[in-house]
Amino acid sequence: MRIIDLSCILDDETPVYPGDPPTELISHARIDAYGYAVSVLRTSLHAGTHIDGPQHMFEEAPVISEIPVERFHGRGVLIDARGKTPAGAELLAGVNIEPGDIVLVLTGQPQSGAPDSHGNEAACITEAFARILVVRKVGMLGIDCASPDAAPYPVHRLLLGNGILIAENLMHLASLIGCANFEVLALPVKIRAEAAPARVVALIR
Repeated sequence: MRIIDLSCILDDETPVYPGDPPTELISHARIDAYGYAVSVLRTSLHAGTHIDGPQHMFEEAPVISEIPVERFHGRGVLIDARGKTPAGAELLAGVNIEPGDIVLVLTGQPQSGAPDSHGNEAACITEAFARILVVRKVGMLGIDCASPDAAPYPVHRLLLGNGILIAENLMHLASLIGCANFEVLALPVKIRAEAAPARVVALIR
């Protein structure tokens, strides 16, 4: 088995979604002074590679710590949407997607979520694409950009409202091109909140 890390590094230089606070990794204690090291991390839970849970959009929905751990593992399906974003439903035509699958979308878009030259937020996938994922009852959508959509976030609401988790800011998805059989393990920090940083890997059999 081969393992590919699909996560980005979380540090002071990690891009954040426009309007979110910057990530700060602060040294609280140094080895030369205390004999041990302690760091403090100040970050939005939506910086770097992370998983959005239903409470991100729905106040009475489960938080990350309440979601069964089995939900963070599944068969992987890669959709290459480079040059075709926002990814439309046509990219799913003929693709074998089964209930519980984790669908990864390779867009090649920047992770900052910054507006384009016209001041518009970039969207990764269309609502029609998301509706097919709902019909197929997938377990999770994973993307290599900061958000699958822009305000008022119809894709977020459609997916999370149907129990489909969203993994954002993935990396190295191009490494999975041509892999016919792989699984995704996307384990978030067990935190009582709407989202959590995650280490996401692909397991290639």
